[in-house]
Amino acid sequence: MPNGERVYAIGDVHGRRDLFEALIDAVERDDAESGSARTTVVLLGDLVDRGPDSAGVVELAMLWRSRRKVELLIGNHEEMFIDSFDDEGVLRHFLRHGGRQTVLSYGVPRDVYDAASLGELQVLMARAVPHAHRAFLGGARDHVVIGDYLFVHAGIAPEIPLEQQKPHHLRWIREPFLDYDSPHEHYVIHGHTITEDVDLRSNRLGIDTGAYRTGRLTALVLEGESRRLIQAVDAGSGIAIEKKDCGA
Repeated sequence: MPNGERVYAIGDVHGRRDLFEALIDAVERDDAESGSARTTVVLLGDLVDRGPDSAGVVELAMLWRSRRKVELLIGNHEEMFIDSFDDEGVLRHFLRHGGRQTVLSYGVPRDVYDAASLGELQVLMARAVPHAHRAFLGGARDHVVIGDYLFVHAGIAPEIPLEQQKPHHLRWIREPFLDYDSPHEHYVIHGHTITEDVDLRSNRLGIDTGAYRTGRLTALVLEGESRRLIQAVDAGSGIAIEKKDCGA
């Protein structure tokens, strides 16, 4: 990282407002205790779907960005959510991949949801989802570069310059990105693909630890040549914060 810069990159939240709120508090404490820096938070996308409170996660992210520099990247689930307001085919796909929980989190009653057609659901969503939330998610970026690091939701198509990458690659790719082991133009920090713990490779670092499924939400802290982790973990009786080094 450039001198004086500190970055907190946060993996896929997927509607786990409880973990996100705990991790925000932990990041704020860590930043205050780590000395002066130009701090940026990078949310790697997939705030929504699958977990129980996507609406609450989006609201928290918006509130956080009102207080400090927060960069939001667009994930494939944000893409589906945004496009589903106008395309019934996308809406059907969205609902099958965790979007049902998102719609319910915006206050659409379960019995009304269950009885609605796709067209009726689009009307219900348009009424229930605040314009500010749609604008926030719709304004997300495809990637951010800071120092030697490229932050992106899913990954990149190997051996293609960044300016020639297609949005589909940045938001959806798995292979051949995941198995590619040669250097990229930048070291890639990404989410999208769940691993039990962070996936540290020579050319990339995946930090989607499956919050909605495993109860573990990860923040990667980058400063100088160091990498360390802060994780909010659902311990059953409460949420624990764990910190550890990640390797350089």
